Amino acid sequence: MDVTEAIVKRRSIKTFDPAHEMSDKEISKLLALGMLSPTAFNIQHWRFVVVTDPVLRQKIRAASWNQAQVEDASLLIVLTVDLKAWEKDPARYWVNAPQAAQDIMIPMIGNFYNKKDQVQRDEGMRSGGMAAMTLMLAAKEMGYDSCPMDGFDFDVVGKLINLPEDHTPVMFVAIGKALEEARARGGQLDMDDVVIYNKF
Repeated sequence: MDVTEAIVKRRSIKTFDPAHEMSDKEISKLLALGMLSPTAFNIQHWRFVVVTDPVLRQKIRAASWNQAQVEDASLLIVLTVDLKAWEKDPARYWVNAPQAAQDIMIPMIGNFYNKKDQVQRDEGMRSGGMAAMTLMLAAKEMGYDSCPMDGFDFDVVGKLINLPEDHTPVMFVAIGKALEEARARGGQLDMDDVVIYNKF
């Protein structure tokens, strides 16, 4: 499946086969592809919490308006970001770059994020969204369907997964084998409603 086909065919699926299990190899491949998602300054601040404990899944489902896909999907990823990744040994993000690039980029990281809580959060949400899309398109190419979710109690889920104070949830990505096809698209806006050239 090429990228165009994956984009066209990717839909948010709510009904998954609870009996289907993804192999460890498939899960590792999917996560490795997710880790290739772009981040500003290459800080790679997403953290993929893969929930495999069935009891924990039940508790997360209860904090997610009882949405079945939380439990029934083969894979549940609570996508979070480390808001302070920028200050945690930032040299590691550029360790393979030429020294001249390191000398420029590493100090820029602190200058960009330091004492800017909103920037840290906004950048985390942008990066998390791109990682989620990478996971969903990769899943589609691998023959799986997915559902991005923000319909959950962020505080409760944070406590359930022992989320560190300097992290925040972005969304869930549920992945598995669909039991039924997605419904017809609810309604797509015309390109003229969405695309603006140069100025509003």
